[in-house]
Amino acid sequence: MNRLQANLCLVCVTLCWSTEVIVYACIPAGVPSYATVCVTSLAGAALMCLPFFRRVVSALREGGFRFVLSVLGLAILNAVYSMHFIIGQREFDTTENAFVACMGVVVMPFVMMAMRRRVAVQTWISVALVGIGIVLALVPSFRATQTRGLVVTGVGCVLYAVSVVVLADLVRNHDPVAVGVLRKGFMGIFALVSWIAADPRLFSGFEVSTALISAWAVYAYFAVAFAQVLNVFAIRRVPADDATAIYSLKLVFTLIIGLIVPAGIITRIELTPRVIVGAAFVVAGSLAKMIDFGAGKKSR
Repeated sequence: MNRLQANLCLVCVTLCWSTEVIVYACIPAGVPSYATVCVTSLAGAALMCLPFFRRVVSALREGGFRFVLSVLGLAILNAVYSMHFIIGQREFDTTENAFVACMGVVVMPFVMMAMRRRVAVQTWISVALVGIGIVLALVPSFRATQTRGLVVTGVGCVLYAVSVVVLADLVRNHDPVAVGVLRKGFMGIFALVSWIAADPRLFSGFEVSTALISAWAVYAYFAVAFAQVLNVFAIRRVPADDATAIYSLKLVFTLIIGLIVPAGIITRIELTPRVIVGAAFVVAGSLAKMIDFGAGKKSR
C-alpha cells in the first residue's frame, strides 16, 4: 500500500465515522455513554475477530504480556475519549458538532511536541486553517451554556490525539488487525466495568428500544468493525498528524448527511455563509496535509 492508497482508505474510514451524527441522534439522552461504548465496542470486536481469530492468537503469542498491556492502555484511552465525545456533543446541534469534532486536528501538534515528536511546518499550516474554520463557524452562535460541552469535548480531543500517535506506533510493530480487535475488545470491557460501577442495573436502567438497537448495530458494523480494519492498515503508512487532518474531512460528510437525512431523525443543517466559509477552511487544512503525499512512492 502506497501513501495515496493509505490516504484514500483513511477518507473511507472518515466517511464511516461520519454516521455518528445519525447514530448519536437515535440514542436517547438517558442512555449512559459507557453503555454505547460497551455494546458497540464488544460487538465490533466480535465481528472483526470472526475472520481474523488466528491472526489475533498469533499476535498474542508473539507480543506477549507487554503487547497486551500496551493495547489495554490504548483501549482505556480510547474508551475515555469516546465517552467524553458522546457527553460533550450533547451540548451542540448537528452543525456545531461537525466543527467541534475537528478540534483534534488543532491539538495534535501540541500533543506531538509533548510526546517529543517532530512537527512539520505543513502541519502548522493545516492547524491554522482548520482553527480559523472552527472559529468562524462556532464563535458567532456560541452560548455560555455550551462551555461545559466544549471543555469536555476538548479534553476528549486531547486524549484522542494521544491515542492516534500511540496507535500509529503499535501497528508499525505488531499485527494491525490484532491491535484493532484487541483494542475494541478491551474498550468494551473497560466500558462495561465503568457501567457496572455507575449503575449495576445495566440494561434495566433505561428503555432498550428497536431504534436504539438499530443505532448500536449500524455503529458497531460501519464505524467500529469495518472502519477499524481499514484504519489500522492505513495508519501504518501515514504519520499521526496527517491522519488526523484527513479525519477532519468528517466535517464534509457530516454536513452532507445533515442536509439529506430527514429532519425527524436529526437537526437539519442550514448552510449559512459562515458555515460554508468555515467548512472551506477546514477542507483547505486537510488538503494542506494530503497534497504532498508522493503518490508514486511505496511506503516501507
